[in-house]
Amino acid sequence: MTKIGSSYPTRRLILKGAAAGGLVGLGVGGDVFSPAQAADAAAWPTDAFKQKNEGDVLKALYGGKSAEASDKVKLDAPEIAENGAVVPITVSSTLPDVTSISILVMENPSVLAASYKMGAGAAASVGNRLKMAKTSDVVALVESGGKLYRAKKEVKVTVGGCGG
Repeated sequence: MTKIGSSYPTRRLILKGAAAGGLVGLGVGGDVFSPAQAADAAAWPTDAFKQKNEGDVLKALYGGKSAEASDKVKLDAPEIAENGAVVPITVSSTLPDVTSISILVMENPSVLAASYKMGAGAAASVGNRLKMAKTSDVVALVESGGKLYRAKKEVKVTVGGCGG
């Protein structure tokens, strides 16, 4: 037990020091969330997440570019999902300079399930747990060098996750 006036630090003093250290850390690592990133967050593609088919998603996110199949895009998803409420999906790519990765679930009420903008030098790999209303094709879109590439896999859902 610490006596008042002793040379041992009190819990309150330790907590104050930790809070101050955390604030200094944020100041030193200011690139964690810069004003430019805040502006990008304001430009969130809300319209793309409302689309009902792949063509409209491509138009909203990528200006209507078409995507070509590529063996350099790897989509890992279960063949059978026992619970559509939680379907683990990972997408990775060996393409150079990947700038974005998006995941579409073709039979969901809103086709676009996830979209990621990749920073320069970031590893081209993302993972998510998706809700799937029913058995559907899952499509991974990877943007690299101004072009779009895709991979597709059917996932069979035995128990619906979107109210099914």
